[in-house]
Amino acid sequence: MYSGKDPLDTVLGKAVALMRSFGPEDRVLSLSELARRAGIAKTTAHRLASDLVELRLMDRTDDGYRLSGGLFELGMRASVERSLLEVAMPFLQDLYERTRETVHLGIAEGSEVIYVAKIGGHRQARTPSRTGGRMPMHCTAIGKVLLAHADAEVQQAVLTSPLPRRTPHTIVSPGLLARQLEGVLENGIAWEREESTPGLVCVGAPVLDASGTRAVAAISVTGPIGRFRPEAHASAVRTTSTGLASMLIRRDHHA
Repeated sequence: MYSGKDPLDTVLGKAVALMRSFGPEDRVLSLSELARRAGIAKTTAHRLASDLVELRLMDRTDDGYRLSGGLFELGMRASVERSLLEVAMPFLQDLYERTRETVHLGIAEGSEVIYVAKIGGHRQARTPSRTGGRMPMHCTAIGKVLLAHADAEVQQAVLTSPLPRRTPHTIVSPGLLARQLEGVLENGIAWEREESTPGLVCVGAPVLDASGTRAVAAISVTGPIGRFRPEAHASAVRTTSTGLASMLIRRDHHA
């Protein structure tokens, strides 16, 4: 049960706020910047950062602090994501071999996508996504897939909240987004056309559970608008997601 207490009132909450201060592009942050982003006093930030260094969750550098490999170890122990990734990786690799473009596997957390895996070769497009990173649901193909299959409460929360504009092509109209979500349910495919990053287009499909209504994950292929035609890869993405779904269902049935 939610207590209503501000997480920043606890030592643990402040420590987590420090670690979550790092954005996808941040490698090192100064102590002052960490304190500012976490919303805590600099002296408190220094004490907690020192403790996190001792626990191997952060590293001290000449320029400030960075997240440590200890966090990666903990992340790899997350049972749901790890078991999903173990089953999914051969499917993702096959999809990459067929498309030679950037392949993503993502899951939903709240109104965001968490990227569980990202595969791309030397010619992969520059994308803002990264393994373990997050993106808003409304501006990515994977996010639209997951949102279309989400609970009504999650959909309502997203559609009634401001939709941040990341590019001139980002969909910020709740009505237009809702119609796209209906199309995802009807066609089993979602599209992104330069909505998260200029120059990138994407196609995604759901990995459905045994009920056929809930998406446990989603798969997408992304490429640059100059050479990549997402329509040409829709069938491959759909086939991969269906194959992974079948494997997960069989695994769970025999577990």
